[in-house]
Amino acid sequence: MALTDTTIRKAKPKDAAYRLSDGGGLYLQITPAGGKLWRWKYRFDSKEKLMSFGSYPDIPLSSARERHLEARKLLATGIDPMAERKAEKAAAENSFQSVAGLWLAHWQDGKSPRHVDYVKRRMDADIFPCLGARPIALIEAPELVAMTKAIEKRGARDIAKRALETTGQVFRYALAHGYATRNPASEIRPSDILKSTRKVNYARVDTRELPDLLRSMEVYQGTHVTRLALKLMALTFVRTSELIGAQWAEFDLEAGRWDIPAERMKMRTPHIVPLSRQAVDVLTTLHTLTGQSKWLFPGDRDSRKPMSNNTILKALERMGYKGRMTGHGFRGLASTILHEQGYNHEHIELQLAHAPRNAVSAAYNHALYLEPRAKMMQGWADFLEQTQRGGKVLPFHGSAA
Repeated sequence: MALTDTTIRKAKPKDAAYRLSDGGGLYLQITPAGGKLWRWKYRFDSKEKLMSFGSYPDIPLSSARERHLEARKLLATGIDPMAERKAEKAAAENSFQSVAGLWLAHWQDGKSPRHVDYVKRRMDADIFPCLGARPIALIEAPELVAMTKAIEKRGARDIAKRALETTGQVFRYALAHGYATRNPASEIRPSDILKSTRKVNYARVDTRELPDLLRSMEVYQGTHVTRLALKLMALTFVRTSELIGAQWAEFDLEAGRWDIPAERMKMRTPHIVPLSRQAVDVLTTLHTLTGQSKWLFPGDRDSRKPMSNNTILKALERMGYKGRMTGHGFRGLASTILHEQGYNHEHIELQLAHAPRNAVSAAYNHALYLEPRAKMMQGWADFLEQTQRGGKVLPFHGSAA
């Protein structure tokens, strides 16, 4: 007779193990210790085999019967259910997602937590739904193409490109550690499958519009913290991410110096920003507002995190500069004007933290030419101050030294 839950619950252990049959070779084995184990006895290639379906009550009677039925269907097609289970287990252990987890643990060493979190989220959202469960050794190039184009279809071309690049890194790790024998990502270039796009420069106002912009910033009707963030960005022309992630521990106001650690820089090398007198004044005022936080610009909703990277952009939009100016635009303005005024190109490039030729020069160059760079930054701050007060772009004399 078929088993019932009542029969199973009432079954008591004996001195020796015994079985309660459910039919079709499925039975529940009762051990002397009181364990209740689901087993299925079957034959494959004239050999008797025993397959486990787990223990009761973790696997209830209904679930055991479902597993038994699925296994019998495989057996009817000439497939050994136990061999199939082992193959599935091996595939899961060598799935793209499992190997990607190993790669991520190896790759993230030395990377900023923010960057690691971004890569994790992008993999969870864009890569794993397409490739995660697939055995990594069986993945072919058309699958990567399908994944990449699906991301592009929703208007995220840059994310699609990065997803393909990340996938290639996982495959290189798999090759190095014996999980795969080839890298299908190396057979594809983004230009082969993604539509080309015109490079769009960051929006920025013309030099002639600078006086109006500076006055608008001075009377900005938003929060004082955001107004000071705008002023500090103009004075230092750092990247938006470098500004909003700034911490008070990075600043030495007496020495007039801001040391941005390598993990917060785009090129992963440390960067020094000499602070002008005007920048120190802004920071001193800001400290009275946010000095109790580790962040210069704590978020409005969660002070444990820095302000959103959209805060600067939204402030410029509210001032009437939507589509005409971005936080990054201050970098372009500074570069143009400083070059026009005769400052040394190398000093400007170093202050913009543009990519050096190699890692050795990067480690050396971050502290190079500090004295002339400090004079340049003071000259830039004086120029902004005079331009704002005068209502027009005033000439100032740079130094080619």
